[in-house]
Amino acid sequence: MRALVTGGNRGLGFETCRQLIANGHEVTVAARELDAAKEAAHQLGAASFVRIDLEAEESIERARETLKSLAPLNALVNNAGTTFEGFNPAVAHRTLQVNTWGTLALTDALRPLLADDANVVMVSSGMGELGRVGEAIRNRLIAPTLDRAALHALSEEFIEAVKGERVERAGFPRNAYSVSKVLLNGVTRVLTKEWGSRGPRVNAVCPGWVRTRMGGDAATRSVDKGASGIVWAATLGNDGPRGGFFRDGQRIAW
Repeated sequence: MRALVTGGNRGLGFETCRQLIANGHEVTVAARELDAAKEAAHQLGAASFVRIDLEAEESIERARETLKSLAPLNALVNNAGTTFEGFNPAVAHRTLQVNTWGTLALTDALRPLLADDANVVMVSSGMGELGRVGEAIRNRLIAPTLDRAALHALSEEFIEAVKGERVERAGFPRNAYSVSKVLLNGVTRVLTKEWGSRGPRVNAVCPGWVRTRMGGDAATRSVDKGASGIVWAATLGNDGPRGGFFRDGQRIAW
């Protein structure tokens, strides 16, 4: 069994790699910086490594070529994500580019390398729940017609709302990270519809508030507890769910 974990050099990603290796998987650690991926792989003791920068199309393409020799992949854990200081159009655009669209671009690029029964895990957040956005936006996100074009439209509307300083009036939270995870949950639903019932499973996971560099020392969950729900989704069998949002292996509200 082979798995690729993005952002696997530290925090939740590193612990997810460790647990997958303990589960018998051959794991490839992906990180934005090659040295970081290499060092994490060395620490894990049983992993290969690859550089993936979700902001750079050429990096994704090179990674795909590198990973061809490891196909088929049985699990793709899209853990890489970030948050930036400040709140302005540039921050909004970059946050969505990494957390939502870069993740989707990587998943699209690696789709031919995935086993038919592979698991794709979108590491999301409770900040991505639909309750974070206004009713009109919620209705668009849960519509049966939701597709990539609709998600891109919402993304552009958010950035324009930030530019016009009318974020709340437009129905968005004043938090680019939150919007990126709302849209990532939308990506989960769209890919599930596109790939159908016979392709790889795609699910989103909220690991909870975890004590990582991003979560901070005050977070209520340990890294191993947060990672365990990710590993659960990455190791689902053929009868596993599709297109859901989960915490600790339990379905939660979008």
